Amino acid sequence: MITSNPFDALTALISTDIMQGYIVLMAILVFLGTVLDMMHKKSAKYFFENAQKAKKNAKRTVSGGEKIGLAVATVAKEVLTSGEFSNPRRRLSHLLTMYGFIIFVATSALMIFGCDAIATSTLAQLWHIGAAMLCIGGYWFWFFIRVDVNSEGIKCYQLRRADMFIVSLLLMATFGLLWSYSQSSGGNVADMGSTALFFAVFVLSTTFLFSTVMWSKFAHMFFKPAAAFQKRVAHADGSNENLPGDFDLTDPAVQAKFPDIPLYMGKNPPNMGPGIRREAANHY
Repeated sequence: MITSNPFDALTALISTDIMQGYIVLMAILVFLGTVLDMMHKKSAKYFFENAQKAKKNAKRTVSGGEKIGLAVATVAKEVLTSGEFSNPRRRLSHLLTMYGFIIFVATSALMIFGCDAIATSTLAQLWHIGAAMLCIGGYWFWFFIRVDVNSEGIKCYQLRRADMFIVSLLLMATFGLLWSYSQSSGGNVADMGSTALFFAVFVLSTTFLFSTVMWSKFAHMFFKPAAAFQKRVAHADGSNENLPGDFDLTDPAVQAKFPDIPLYMGKNPPNMGPGIRREAANHY
């Protein structure tokens, strides 16, 4: 099963041109959905306006070389290793799901478009491994992290519109594996049996996943790296994301600027402690 290309047997029923056209159509739907999502939520407009405001509030100019270093750090932490998650379980679940999705989608396209540079058996193995990683990371999140009472308290059987992404993702990976297993065991899509059912759910969930980008979390994977990079630049140039500075409340100049500090807290305000940082992240 794991070394066989599940799309090979489909060529007797569905032509390669149709399968390739489907891949192209899904890519177009992702692009259009992402654009519509940014237009609807005005996220791109907010991002650029916030960047311009931060530029005006900057206390120093960040050089081109420094920006390259910040970009590399962003890719290394926020993109490749999901370092924004403080909780290791949540981080590992996210990494399994993310890399499983990338491997699964990339190998699907390579097998359908007939990449000769990589052995078919190798691509097939990666395809199955990617689907398995998706299932492990996704189901781990769904049953053990998403339903954590301390974080969200949502039951596994309660569905919301925000769940469209993870549910369709899990259905795609799960029924992709079931279809491949059934097909390798002698099943045929043309027989209209369980193999055909597994394949139909696989295609429907895949289509739903890529056609509902505007209403799911899908688009955030394109916006997240840019936002993370801008956050690093804001800290480097001193604009601090247009937030108030971290003042020393015992400083007479600060107390003169904010007279309500000595009025309510005295001239020697007590150390308020680390606040929310006093407790280690248990969930996100």
